[in-house]
Amino acid sequence: MPLTLPNVLPKLQALLPHFSPPLSIDELLASPFAQQLQTALSLSDFLSEVLHKQPHLVAQWAQLPPSLQTCTDYPARLQAKLIAVESEEQLHALLRRFRNREMAALSFCQSLNLMTVEQTFTALSQLAESLIVATRDWLYPKICQELGTPVNKCGQPQPLLILGMGKLGGFELNFSSDIDLIFTYPEKGETVGARRSVDNAQFFIRLAQRIIKALDQHTIDGFVYRTDMRLRPFGDAGALALSFAAMEDYYQEQGRDWERYAMIKARLMGEDDSNPYHQQLKTMLKPFIYRRYIDFSVIQSLRDMKAMIEREIRRRGLVDNIKLGAGGIREVEFIVQVFQLIRGGREPDLQHRSLLNVLPHLVRLNLIPTEEAQALQAAYLFLRRVENVLQAINDQQTQLLPQNEQDKVRLVFACRQFSVLNAAGEAETIAYPIEDWDDFYRVLQQQQHSVRHVFKHLIGDENESQEEQSNDSIWNDFLHFGDNEDYLNSNLQTYSFSHELQQTLQQTLAQFYRDTQRRQIGQRGRDVLNKLMPSLLDKLFAHEQVESVLPKILNIISKIVTRTTYLELLLEHPSASAMLIRLSAASPMIAEQIANFPILLDELLDHKTLFNPPPFSEYRNTLKEYLMRIPQEDEEQQIDALRQFKQATLLRTAAADILEVLPVMKVSDHLTYLAEAIISAVVNLAWQQTAQRFGTPQHLQDGQKNFLVIAYGKLGGIELGYNSDLDLVFLYDAPTGSQTVGGKRSIDSSQFYLRLAQKIISIFSINTRAGILYEVDMRLRPSGAAGLLVSSINAFRQYQQQDAWTWERQALVRARAIYGETALRQQFEQIRADVLATPRDLTLLKKEVREMREKMYEHLAETQAGLFNIKTDAGGITDIEFIAQYLVLANTPQHPELSRWSDNVRIFDSMAQSGVLSAEQAQRLKRCYVDLRNKIHHLNLIGKKSIVSDDQFVVERAYVREIWQLLFAD
Repeated sequence: MPLTLPNVLPKLQALLPHFSPPLSIDELLASPFAQQLQTALSLSDFLSEVLHKQPHLVAQWAQLPPSLQTCTDYPARLQAKLIAVESEEQLHALLRRFRNREMAALSFCQSLNLMTVEQTFTALSQLAESLIVATRDWLYPKICQELGTPVNKCGQPQPLLILGMGKLGGFELNFSSDIDLIFTYPEKGETVGARRSVDNAQFFIRLAQRIIKALDQHTIDGFVYRTDMRLRPFGDAGALALSFAAMEDYYQEQGRDWERYAMIKARLMGEDDSNPYHQQLKTMLKPFIYRRYIDFSVIQSLRDMKAMIEREIRRRGLVDNIKLGAGGIREVEFIVQVFQLIRGGREPDLQHRSLLNVLPHLVRLNLIPTEEAQALQAAYLFLRRVENVLQAINDQQTQLLPQNEQDKVRLVFACRQFSVLNAAGEAETIAYPIEDWDDFYRVLQQQQHSVRHVFKHLIGDENESQEEQSNDSIWNDFLHFGDNEDYLNSNLQTYSFSHELQQTLQQTLAQFYRDTQRRQIGQRGRDVLNKLMPSLLDKLFAHEQVESVLPKILNIISKIVTRTTYLELLLEHPSASAMLIRLSAASPMIAEQIANFPILLDELLDHKTLFNPPPFSEYRNTLKEYLMRIPQEDEEQQIDALRQFKQATLLRTAAADILEVLPVMKVSDHLTYLAEAIISAVVNLAWQQTAQRFGTPQHLQDGQKNFLVIAYGKLGGIELGYNSDLDLVFLYDAPTGSQTVGGKRSIDSSQFYLRLAQKIISIFSINTRAGILYEVDMRLRPSGAAGLLVSSINAFRQYQQQDAWTWERQALVRARAIYGETALRQQFEQIRADVLATPRDLTLLKKEVREMREKMYEHLAETQAGLFNIKTDAGGITDIEFIAQYLVLANTPQHPELSRWSDNVRIFDSMAQSGVLSAEQAQRLKRCYVDLRNKIHHLNLIGKKSIVSDDQFVVERAYVREIWQLLFAD
């Protein structure tokens, strides 16, 4: 088919008299503007119609043709014209002429690629919003004259707020789109200032009716926008306008998944962040749209919606529908919005209304691969280009490919090349190998195929879902006969278990069945459970450790059985359920954590992330970004978020540990720096809350806190384990007599730091639904439990130099500053170095270290005969730590470099370098220490104490005792 655009020469000739001065046809055809106009008229009959009705535009455009720069500032230009309008009839006429004139300009720009696809539908959306807001603002005072001004019980005037839904809300409006609106107002009340008061609801319904009439009614000038109100609460049966309270009640009690889907793009027309009513409405709607947890319940709902649309297409015999058909615009929207609904509550970056703004964040969050996102973006822009060109032909809302040859040529011409925005936000032209209709159709099908591929991969379809659910399993009827002895025996006999094991498994299954029957699960939850259990039981009974893993998994299922979204997560992601079984079999600790905190199931979705914890040096920044999602004023959510972050990171670390991706030293690094990041966040949160009440100490400069957190023990030694407490000491620096300023009540600065310390401990210790954060041990502070919760750094220096016991100086070996300004950290490091380098009576030191070790053994050792307690028994971890501490205290006066490190491995390296130990002694002690710690880690993972048979670690224990005797023998 030759590419010949419609002949528009007669139309051009008809416009000649309207040029100023008038032009001959030859003069017209010679002008660059005429060539542009000829192309634009060829692609749009609507443009020709508008110019015929408003011919003065021709002369205006000849002087200044439409462009990206001229198609702007709609509100101001519209307002300037509305000043002279006195009646609703005049309003209707002006709105329609203005709309048609601006749409004609946008058609001109689109035809000549003077705007990108994205800029076109943004401009279309801005135009619509301007017309809607202007219509409301013109009609509101008119109706106030008739019915009075609506006010609340305090006498404050009440506005009408308009939510633009769908593509209007997302700045993605089509060329000839309907507009979906919802009308709402803040509070109930009555009107004032008229002869007879009416209820606010009556006022706003009347206003809404007049707005719809002004926009939707067909007149001699056409219409402004077809207006659809069916997305409002209760649909066609609902009131045209509802109060905020009525809206909130509806969405909390009756809101459905498709309404959440629609609300993703909801945007207030004329949105103003400084308007408290605007903020109130957005805050009210957000929890309905974006759940705080990851919500997989929407997948089946969206799949059902898509299936319903497909059935409607088949029923109506629709073919070549670029919006609703397979691989069409709607599927791209479904793909993006399903991620927004599932994860938007946890990922604010997914809360954009614009589809194209969300796509890059899906890649950044590893939810879809880069290639799929690029394919979706390219397909979406191509399909939207086709849609807008189609609709601009006659200003008709259509997504069906044309049947007539003229319109086919128009599409071929317009889609060969067009402009889009690149990653830098600049316009660039993309070209497709399109010369005729066959080429166009082939490119279109390629784009639709790429969308369909991603859609089926991520969401699936009705038929695939049914096929997966019909898989044959002997457990298909488990939720019907789960406590029937014959049914269970018959099934279990197929696995050739021993009689004893079969009896145990039967009892476990029957008990689980009885428990679930007593729970209030709901029909949807029971349907999901009925689909999940057969496949889950098949996997469990194929596992070699079925006896131990079955109770763990059934315990997890029993904990989530009333939380359908988590059941759907496991159903929709078989790899997640397989990973759950794998990790639970390897670690009772993980199984217990997931049972107690099901939100951790979210972490099983991405195996790449699961087995690759972030670099431990990035924990502070990662946590900071994580907390930025939570409003600063919401203390409960902030504290919950800290716990969730800790649990999720622990799970990732444990998973990497189990699969031996991380060696024990790296495991401790991750656990240590995770704790440090959380401590930093807790201090900042506690500071913010304490300062709100008391202000801040007057001696501080901007950004200063003069507060220091010292880590002791395993945290100080960068050797934290899965179940380790945090040994902390708090220090501050403030001049005597300093007071707080800027708070509700001024207090002494020392009292401020005490309140701060108390708040920190409270945040760590408070037991929320996500558990406690860490057990915090403060007994290593000066004077122990009898001392102040926080000390000045000068008091700490004096105590360490004059009053500290030997065991406290031993503890100082493993101490380091983990939070605070650099200058304060340096002060602490100098105190520590000075104390450790103080010359000592070695005979007395040896005696006191030995006696302290004997006392610990006497009070802490609980090992039975034939067993070895890795931590407390002779030759174990504690002996090695005491050896390191004694050697540091004894030798730092001669070798100051020994005070540099707080972790035992590097302390032993330093001793080898300084000659305090031979290289062989240091290496063997390090190896003993790491092997024993490794064993403790793995015992923690499987939920066991740090006790093994005494035939283990025989060589290591003997060597540690040999060194002990060498150092401490009388």
